Amino acid sequence: MKHPWYHASLKIAPLVVLFLLPTLGCSDSVSESARSDKPRFAYVTNGVASFWNIAAAGAEAAAKDADVDVTVYMPDGLTDQTRSIEDLITRGTDGIAISPIDADNQIGILNKAAAATKLITHDSDAPKSDRLTYVGMDNYKAGLMCGQLVRDALPSGGTVMLFIGRLDQDNAQLRRQGCIDRILGREPDSTRRDDPGVILSSPDGQYEVLGTLTDQFDRAKAKANVEDTLTRHPDIGAMVGLFVYNPPAILEALDRADKTGKVKVIGFDEADITLQAIKDGAVVGTVVQDPFQYGYESIRLLTGLHRGDESILPSTGFIDVPPRVIDNGNLEPFWKTLKEQMATN
Repeated sequence: MKHPWYHASLKIAPLVVLFLLPTLGCSDSVSESARSDKPRFAYVTNGVASFWNIAAAGAEAAAKDADVDVTVYMPDGLTDQTRSIEDLITRGTDGIAISPIDADNQIGILNKAAAATKLITHDSDAPKSDRLTYVGMDNYKAGLMCGQLVRDALPSGGTVMLFIGRLDQDNAQLRRQGCIDRILGREPDSTRRDDPGVILSSPDGQYEVLGTLTDQFDRAKAKANVEDTLTRHPDIGAMVGLFVYNPPAILEALDRADKTGKVKVIGFDEADITLQAIKDGAVVGTVVQDPFQYGYESIRLLTGLHRGDESILPSTGFIDVPPRVIDNGNLEPFWKTLKEQMATN
C-alpha cells in the first residue's frame, strides 16, 4: 500500500510550473515590467523544485512590500542559467539575485553582470566573483547538523549512502562535506573535500559512508540511484537526501521495495512529502533552510541598493539565514508557518 506522502508527490508539478520562466522573451510579466516605471529585479534560481516555489513567494512578497517589480527565472541547467544572465544584461535590469549552478566556471558572466547592475547571490555563493553579498546559510554547518541526525538514527553505527543533485555548486560541496565529517566523527574542516566515489570509514569502524550519488536534477535518475543502492547494499542502514527532491525519491524507492521503515531516511529541505513522512515516522528528520527569507531578503537588499543605501551591505559579505532541524517534535508549527507563507502569495 502506498503511503500518504507517496500520493502527495503527484501534487508537486503544478506548483513548480507556476514560476517557470525559462527565457526572457516569452514571459508576460517581463513585458509588464518593461512598461512599468518601478525598479525591475530578477530572481534567478539554480533549477526547478518546490524549494524554489517557496523562495519565489518570498521574492514576490518583498516586491509587493517595496513596490517594485520582480521576475523569477527557474533555469533547467547551466546553459539556460547563463543565457538568462546574458539576456538580463542585454535588456537591462536594476538588480539580479542568483544562485549560481557552477560558481567557479561562471566567474566571467557573473562579473559581467556585476559590472552592469547590482548583483548578489543567494542559496549558493560565488565568493570569487564580484557579487556584493551572499544571502543564505552556512552550508557546512547545515551538513554537520544533517550528519548528527544520521548518528542519532544509527547510534550503534551502520552504512550510509548520500544522494544529491550535483556537486558543482558551492552549497552542495559544503553541505555534503559537513554531513560526512559529522557522520565519521571528524574534527570540522570546511575546506576538506572527499572523493564522492570512495568508501569512507570512521576511526572506530562503526560508521561507513558508501559514497555520494549525483543525478543532475534528473528525478528518474534520483530514484534509480536509490534502487541501485538497495540492490548493491540490501542491508544499508541509512540514506541521506541532500537536495529537496532527493528524500521523496528515496521514499518512493523504499516504498516500492517494501523497505519503508527498514532504512533510516534523513532529509534536507522542506518538501511536503518529506514533512508528511516525518509525521508518519518514515523520515527521521530534515535540515531546513528558509527559502522564503532567501527570496524576501534578496529583493529587499536589491531595492535598498538601487535606492542608494549601501549601509545595508554587511561587512562580512554574508547575510546569515540559519538552518534548523525539523523532526516530530517541532514539525507542526513549522509546517503551519510554511503553509501560511505560501497561502498569502
